[in-house]
Amino acid sequence: MQAHIALETGRMFRGRLLGAPVGAGGELVFHTGMTGYQEIVSDPSYAGQIVVFTASHIGNYGIHESDHESGAVHPAAVVVRDFCRRTFHRRRETSLDEALRRAGVPALADVDTRALTTVIRDEGTCRAWLGAGDPDALVAKARALPPMGEVDWVRRVSCDEPWEFPRQPADPRPLEVAVLDCGVKTSILGQLVARGCRVRVFPADTPAATLLAAPTEGVFLSNGPGDPASQPTLVATVRALLAARVPVFGICLGHQLLARALGADTVKLPFGHHGANHPVRRASTGRVEITSQNHNYAVPAESLDPSVARITHVSLNDDSVEGLAAVAAPAYSVQYHPEAAPGPSDSKYLFARFREEMLARRKGGAAHAAQG
Repeated sequence: MQAHIALETGRMFRGRLLGAPVGAGGELVFHTGMTGYQEIVSDPSYAGQIVVFTASHIGNYGIHESDHESGAVHPAAVVVRDFCRRTFHRRRETSLDEALRRAGVPALADVDTRALTTVIRDEGTCRAWLGAGDPDALVAKARALPPMGEVDWVRRVSCDEPWEFPRQPADPRPLEVAVLDCGVKTSILGQLVARGCRVRVFPADTPAATLLAAPTEGVFLSNGPGDPASQPTLVATVRALLAARVPVFGICLGHQLLARALGADTVKLPFGHHGANHPVRRASTGRVEITSQNHNYAVPAESLDPSVARITHVSLNDDSVEGLAAVAAPAYSVQYHPEAAPGPSDSKYLFARFREEMLARRKGGAAHAAQG
């Protein structure tokens, strides 16, 4: 079936409708990774967005249930150049097309994704509607969508009740981590377990006092969708965690929430960072890490008070802040995803550092590690 992706600017691109035979709208972003489409469509951080894959051939290795980052498909829709209807991997359990159909998520194939990506890059992220029918009506639907900042996407993807990650650490005396679930990825929880942590996951509206209650030894601030400026309650929760001087580690949205709790601002990037192979320089060593990223918002360096927080990592693509550490509390964060491992192990030390911070607190250490 012929369909279109219509942008709120009036631009539109024609293609073939696959996945679920429905229309859908969201914020249009492009992803430059060559692999990992399953991880992307199951990542809660993409809730409310239409993902354009710049890799030309998508779907060839199918879907493997064990590789899901969550229990659902989160993008509103996906756009591809060449949608592979046959799958060839020995572990594949279903196709991407079938997975999207089951989830009620449409896909548009045979699109000139290079041209569409150029439009997003040159004109910025915008709202769009994907579907069949009158193209002008699709443009109107795109313009009627609420901006990302007006929807509480975190509430939509966070868990409803606390739960314990079933995978258990081998350590006989595990470190107890409370995860503030803003849309956490399964692979992040797995990295914490691999560092000897027992992981309990809490809804995003959980008060700081509950997160800090025994046996908690550290709090992880997860990734997630939406505008951090629209989450004042979450920022207040993080500020209370800082006052308690418990070790805190944040990734992606967690990084932005920590920055705002430390008095900094966040701003929307023109088209965000979505993909692998983003180079990031670690300030303390000068070493460059190859990172995976997925965010539309960033922390302006000029908004950080150096007496409160210091910059630990910087993007070599656009000089944006990719990491920070609190001066007076054992809290740090990064904008990128160390668990995604495009390096493949360039950034795994960040999880080890969290473990060290918690062990120091367990042993009564007063000072937190002065690492970048």
